[in-house]
Amino acid sequence: MNVYAMKRFWFKVLLGTLAVTVLGAGILSLPGQAEAYQEAAYQTGAYITVTYDEPINVRGGPNTVDYPIVGRLNVGDTAPALGVSPKREWIQIAFPESPTGTGWVYSIYVSVTGGELPIVEPPPTPTPPVTATIDLTLVAAFNSQPTQTRLPTFTPPPPLIVPTFPDDDASSIRSVFGFFIIGLGLIGGIGLILSFVLRK
Repeated sequence: MNVYAMKRFWFKVLLGTLAVTVLGAGILSLPGQAEAYQEAAYQTGAYITVTYDEPINVRGGPNTVDYPIVGRLNVGDTAPALGVSPKREWIQIAFPESPTGTGWVYSIYVSVTGGELPIVEPPPTPTPPVTATIDLTLVAAFNSQPTQTRLPTFTPPPPLIVPTFPDDDASSIRSVFGFFIIGLGLIGGIGLILSFVLRK
């Protein structure tokens, strides 16, 4: 085993020992925290009573987004009140079913009797779940660059050729139409004279 592997081994052993020590200390302190909260509840002498017409959620902190549900209370249930959130929207109660021995309920759903509640700072929010990271090497393998292509060039259309006709053809066509109209006029005039003569 080389020196690098030995260092990694001892680092893992020390890290594991530290993690077990911290977890053990936290587990041992939980019952003490629950007892301390219950003693504080008995010192305030305040109780909450659920007044909402359906069961309400008890959360781990004063927020519906950041804290999980740790239990439920039914209509008419009571619990010792420990304090209120800074904005007085949530009430902290003694809740033995919770891992910390406390819970938070929304103040609109309960009534408080028996005393004035102190302001309690909310507990730290749970650690957010680890988000998956993207492997940039894998992304680069699938990221293909398009090949450079030559852009099409504009080709202008050929010039428009307008046909032209000589003036001689136009004058001959006009003279033909002129003779035709004169001929129709003569035939009509002869017919008019004949009908006038025959009527007499």
